[in-house]
Formats: sequence, structure tokens, C-alpha cells
Amino acid sequence: MIACPACQNQELVGALFCSECGTQLRYQKKTPTETVIYTKHHLPIDSAAETRLVQPATTTTAHVMIKISDNGAILPLEGFQDFTIGRVSGTQPILPDIDLTPYQAYEGGVSRLHATLRVTEDEVTVSDLGSANGTRINGTKIPAYTPQRVTNGDQVSFGKFQIEIIIHEIE
Repeated sequence: MIACPACQNQELVGALFCSECGTQLRYQKKTPTETVIYTKHHLPIDSAAETRLVQPATTTTAHVMIKISDNGAILPLEGFQDFTIGRVSGTQPILPDIDLTPYQAYEGGVSRLHATLRVTEDEVTVSDLGSANGTRINGTKIPAYTPQRVTNGDQVSFGKFQIEIIIHEIE
């Protein structure tokens, strides 16, 4: 835990702003808590939920995918309608469906539960989950908890972390 310099409210290590007064939190010469990367066999979730974790694609028939801009990894969005996006850190109780931890999400400013992607037959939407560093679509910041439509080729930023939306039309 770290203390806010303005109001002394206790915040989790990694928070960028105080949840009580909004002051930007500054870190002294301490390094941030190391992100724990769980292997498939050590995830603190039940086996039914394990299938929700989105894995990089080698081949896929997915209608919607996201492409990590820094390295070109493709993550297919299949089997569900709603996907949470974020990173895993420590022993957090709720894990994102799309874990961006292996792609330097912490350094890019991705929150543990940053945003949601909703895939329906008619559209794909992105909603920010009140993240500290915000979500942008093609450079425009979107309001928290308000679904925004995205189309094929749109650039979505979670903090400084950027992805591209890939939508294949179903014939």
C-alpha cells in the first residue's frame, strides 16, 4: 500500500491517482510491484472459467480479433459476447478475459480491469471501466462506462497501449 501525499488515503501499489482526492500519486525510488504471470495450471480460478482466457491465435475463424500494435500478435474473440480487457497483477480476485500482461501492459498504463469489448451480430463496442489512464478510439478519449462503436481498422488505446480492431464480415 502507498499513502496519498495530499490526504494520506491508502492506495494499492500501481495506482496512478488517489481514489479519495484525485491527487496524482508519485513513486519514490521503489520499483513497482512485480507483475505475477500465472501459468495455466496455477491460475486462481476454477476450471470452467479457465476457458475464458483469450490465447494468441495461430489460425482462427474468429469474426472479431484484436491485433497488438507493438508486436502484431492476434487475439481472437470467440465463444462469448463480452470480454474484459486488462492485466493480471498479484492475487487479484477477478481476472480479465483478455490478459495483456505478456505484452508489457503495465508499462503501457493498462489497468487490471481496463475496458470491455462487446461483440454482437450487428456491432462491436468498447467501454472504458473507469480506468486510471483512459481509453481512446482513433485518438479520441471515450467517456467511462459508455459503449462506443468500433469498426474494422480502428485503433484503440488503453493508456499508451495500442491495439487494432479486426472485423471480418460474415457472409
